[in-house]
Amino acid sequence: MFINSISSTYLQDPVTYSMEGIIFFFKDTMTFVYVIGFFVSWVLYRCVAIFYDSSLFVIGDRPKYEAGNYFFRQIAAYGSGVKHFTTLEIIWTIVPALILIIIAIPSFGLLYFLEEFVEPHLLLKVEGHQWYWHYYVKGSSKYFSFIDQSYDSYMVPTDALKLGQLRLLEVDKRIILPTKTHIQVVATSVDVLHCWSVPSLGIKLDSCPGRLNESMIYIRREGVFYGQCSEICGMNHAFMPIVVKAVSPDDFIVLGNS
Repeated sequence: MFINSISSTYLQDPVTYSMEGIIFFFKDTMTFVYVIGFFVSWVLYRCVAIFYDSSLFVIGDRPKYEAGNYFFRQIAAYGSGVKHFTTLEIIWTIVPALILIIIAIPSFGLLYFLEEFVEPHLLLKVEGHQWYWHYYVKGSSKYFSFIDQSYDSYMVPTDALKLGQLRLLEVDKRIILPTKTHIQVVATSVDVLHCWSVPSLGIKLDSCPGRLNESMIYIRREGVFYGQCSEICGMNHAFMPIVVKAVSPDDFIVLGNS
């Protein structure tokens, strides 16, 4: 994971097509937010510029409420002749509707893409516990048929960290997954609600007791990617990190045989 001052305030570097789509959609949506914010600020500024008159606030011998009433009477007089402006009403009804349609069309495409299922080559089952993760990795195709691993993953305590390891994010057993491979992720929980979330992979999968939730990931490049439980699951909620190490398929086969 690429860590710098920007990554703490922005989305992490994507390594899956789904995360790239999320970032592109986010940027497109923020464009509309900036334009709408500028327009609303301009309207507010114009309202203040038109109706503000410092002489209205010179009270003198008049009581305060009289000066206030005079100010509002001026506004009422200014807008007394404005009853309906049909063209403006049509515009401010149609334009927001068009903006919503423009945003909705790509969002539906992105939702469909995120839910798309491809025949997986590898199965990763995630079980949430208080407060650690249990993983089960099994090959679901002839390429990884020999893979059958099961292990727990705990956070490394601060006093046991090695040089270069990240506090509250490092685990004693990383998840090793192959790149350029369709991987099915199935999440559940044995106690309370958890959420298996790795931002760089574009995945945030709820782990619910008695329920199986699934998603697909396709990691495009090698690297180490960090995540955490994103559900308030108890007093040690902040100590359930996730570390995914992506390696080439050949290296994954070697590691799976070791």
